[in-house]
Amino acid sequence: MKIGIVVYSETGHTYSVAEKLQEKLQANGHLVDIERVTTGGDVNPGSKNVTFQNQPDVQSYDALVFGSPVHAFNLAPAMAAYLEQIQSLQDKKIACFVTKGLPFNWTGGNKAISKMKKICQSKGGTVVGTDIIIWRDNVDEKIEELIRRFSVLF
Repeated sequence: MKIGIVVYSETGHTYSVAEKLQEKLQANGHLVDIERVTTGGDVNPGSKNVTFQNQPDVQSYDALVFGSPVHAFNLAPAMAAYLEQIQSLQDKKIACFVTKGLPFNWTGGNKAISKMKKICQSKGGTVVGTDIIIWRDNVDEKIEELIRRFSVLF
């Protein structure tokens, strides 16, 4: 299966999760590309007008994984804008994950995942898995758990 991992990452944390997931999915026999969403400048929380330097085309993939950080208790505006501009995710299996620094439930992880799912489903995609990585004490264990769970979805 051809799988695209599409990430928006500023600090590199979200991208590092994507790299580890790519290794596992490739070991399982899949063709896996990581593609980065990049913006044409700073994107502040609440931004509506996002300009992109790179908007990965997802149509050639059988399945997709979208990854993004949480910004200001919500999905990063760059990832939200990127997902909104995708024309169709019809018949694609999709998994979504977010990374965040604060460990409390009310700090946006669930809200960000919910927004990702809603946008993907509105484009015809089938969301088969989600996860939230909190960048704290046992982050390596959390990443391994995400990789274990996501590697059997496709």
